[in-house]
Amino acid sequence: MERDLRQLYDDFCTGAGLLSRLPLPDHRPRGVASAWAWPVVGLVLGGLAVLAGHVALALGLAAPLAAVVVLTVQVVLTGGLHEDGLADTADGLWGGWTRERRLEIMKDSRTGSYGVVALILGFAARFTAVTLLLEAGALGALVAAAVLSRGVLPGVMALVPNARVDGLSRGMGRPTRAAAALSAGIAVVLALLLAGWSALGAVLVVLVVACALSLLARARIGGQTGDILGAVQFVAEVAVLMVLS
Repeated sequence: MERDLRQLYDDFCTGAGLLSRLPLPDHRPRGVASAWAWPVVGLVLGGLAVLAGHVALALGLAAPLAAVVVLTVQVVLTGGLHEDGLADTADGLWGGWTRERRLEIMKDSRTGSYGVVALILGFAARFTAVTLLLEAGALGALVAAAVLSRGVLPGVMALVPNARVDGLSRGMGRPTRAAAALSAGIAVVLALLLAGWSALGAVLVVLVVACALSLLARARIGGQTGDILGAVQFVAEVAVLMVLS
């Protein structure tokens, strides 16, 4: 029992190390074997952001200002990982004429016009939806979005080939379909507990977003990368927030 609990803890820490900047103690990393725990990491990240937003509202801040607090905490906790992926994906998929050039652009640390536009529109939609949910008191929906958007990532990694011969996604390996299914199942259960039956519509939206971006990435660069995964998370979270708001 103790060994099993230790493994669960290691998986959570590994997932948190990949998807966030949470200060956690040393652990034994298990790579993509921890993929099942990614929606649990989303639960913690979303919960901390919502807690900050709740405190902001309790202190008398208006919902739009509390939404800024929520978004700021999310970015700080993740180090802007998914936002960076969205910007690089937008620049790469629309900024090059060949597969090789697109991958080269995505690897460039500089952000181009497509990336800037994607971030502006993405944050505008995210801010608006978070504000509406805070005004409605639907705090569970905010956490459900963080959970579902991370629970789908192992499935993308398992089903879509790697576009590069190197890089973060390639180096991590590919989770098994069983691990991807477990991650998705945990995400759905948590979302239902957090947002009720309305989460079923959000689940459908996440699947549509993941499939659409996966097909686009496969057509333009031959598969998925770490940046593509970041874009999937960001767009899926925004889509869920919009549906639940």
